[in-house]
Amino acid sequence: MRRPEFRHAAKVSHVNQTLSDRLSQYAAVASGLGVDAVALVPGPNFTRALNQSFMSNERPFLLVVPADRPAAALVPSLELRSWDLVGFDGAVFDWRDQDGHDAAFSALMAHLRISSLAVEGQVMRVFVHHALKRAQPDLRIVDGEAAISGLRMIKTAADIDALKAAIAISERALARTLETVRLGQTETEIEQVLIQSLFAEGAEDLAFPPIVAAGDNSARPHAHARPDYRVKAGDALLLDFGARKHGFAADITRTVFLDHASDEAQEVYDTVLRANLKGHEVTRAGVTAHDIDDAVTWVLEASPYGDRIRTKTGHGLGRDVHEAPYIMRGNHMALPAGTVYTNEPGLYEIGNFGVRIEDDVLVTDSGSASLTTFPKELTILPC
Repeated sequence: MRRPEFRHAAKVSHVNQTLSDRLSQYAAVASGLGVDAVALVPGPNFTRALNQSFMSNERPFLLVVPADRPAAALVPSLELRSWDLVGFDGAVFDWRDQDGHDAAFSALMAHLRISSLAVEGQVMRVFVHHALKRAQPDLRIVDGEAAISGLRMIKTAADIDALKAAIAISERALARTLETVRLGQTETEIEQVLIQSLFAEGAEDLAFPPIVAAGDNSARPHAHARPDYRVKAGDALLLDFGARKHGFAADITRTVFLDHASDEAQEVYDTVLRANLKGHEVTRAGVTAHDIDDAVTWVLEASPYGDRIRTKTGHGLGRDVHEAPYIMRGNHMALPAGTVYTNEPGLYEIGNFGVRIEDDVLVTDSGSASLTTFPKELTILPC
């Protein structure tokens, strides 16, 4: 399913934002959407707003930011001491497991006196929606995902520093992993080395379960490592992975070849590399996501391997691995400076092999800057 795009990203300060500053941005979103308030639940927007991370579990946890009055929160009782660290001075309605949460929802809604609410359509769970409607049956709930998440698109200086840290860890882990690859290893053995290397280099978590795929498995864009396939000479080895650091995710792909690369493999790799470089070349503030994808995809389509295209060029990157903007034909949103996206063209032939090269790209006023620096030239591991 295609994720919604938002049309305008809010301009945000890059320095010394207070909790009040951040909450005011969500109040402005509510006003812009024509609703009384915005609701956030644990996830990337919640963490951005509060500068504190909370778990999403069976207990409803809600931050409501009205357009024109102080914010309020519904907090599970066992989280109250952690909630104290946020510095939130609005009304808090807590509830215990033994009592259930319906009374807290009723008290929250009676306090807020709102008739419409924008929620995160891709994050809020159905049972929270139902609890809101039980508390106030006439409440109008709309999907504000695009506008709410849109606040995260323009990265602050601190965001970019966190991304750079996650990427640096990932690249060091990749170098360590490639040094250990030997013919006869299984994909899962290589995957385990990669995971261990990520944590050894300082990752706080995995950005996502890594993709380690060799031979014909590399032609599956979202492959799973196989415990029973042993890599052999001539295989493509595709590694798509990332570390998470300070709440931000890296997302990198490199494809290498083991022992040697066939003429076909070299030609396919060269095509993908030219497409990747074209993405860097055309990126600048004001260019549309459509224009980037069109330029990158045209390189692939103009090659003898155009029938191997399976995916769009990329997606936004930040607290989520996949977030706005989505770099695809038909998305005519102009990218502002401060956007970070993945430039990851690929060619895949089922039953044969695939190649993907992925960089994390920062959009600037003068062009672009690649946050990834790991070499992209055709690499043949002498294993």
